[in-house]
Amino acid sequence: MKTEDAVAHGIKATAGVVTSAAIVTVAVFAIFVNLGWLDFKMMGVGLAAAILIDATIIRAVLLPATMKLLGDWNSYLPKWLELLPRVATEPTSAPTPIPTASPSSRPAARPIRPARPAPRHFSLHEY
Repeated sequence: MKTEDAVAHGIKATAGVVTSAAIVTVAVFAIFVNLGWLDFKMMGVGLAAAILIDATIIRAVLLPATMKLLGDWNSYLPKWLELLPRVATEPTSAPTPIPTASPSSRPAARPIRPARPAPRHFSLHEY
């Protein structure tokens, strides 16, 4: 997949979730403005502004633009990180079927233990 297509797909796939989460979070932090303590008011305004900046400027403008400028360098892995395990997102071959055990090869069933009696709840009046 080309970088431009991947960026466009990523924006389309995540725009609704990011926007919804940002709206809910900003609304929650905006409630802090109505509290009586000045510390909570400042925290609410600061966190709401940070979420708005993150959801609009960073995720909608800077991140896609940077990824498009980097092109194939988005997936660059330095030589010193080659020791990391390689993870395949798609299977390279058909999965092998799991062998099923025949009834004769199964271990014998364990005997069923009797149920424990229900715990007795004590009240303070008994002491």
